[in-house]
Amino acid sequence: MWTEENNQLKRVFLFKDFKTAFTFMTKVARLSEKQKHHPLWTNEYNKVNIYLSTHDAGNIITNKDRTLALAIDKVFNKTIKL
Repeated sequence: MWTEENNQLKRVFLFKDFKTAFTFMTKVARLSEKQKHHPLWTNEYNKVNIYLSTHDAGNIITNKDRTLALAIDKVFNKTIKL
């Protein structure tokens, strides 16, 4: 579930291992390129934190962020998780 924090959408994704987390990140990277909207994220072993805001709009949450969040959720739902 995405939460709103500090003018960003935030979500933590957990996977069974690093390889699965990295595969997810690769898919999200391709998706982000298509949408021309890129997340701030961190990765530690099987955990990926994603933060979304629109820089061009003054670092606030916009429809671009909500659209990308929904698309990321679809990728996550097709990925092997914990």
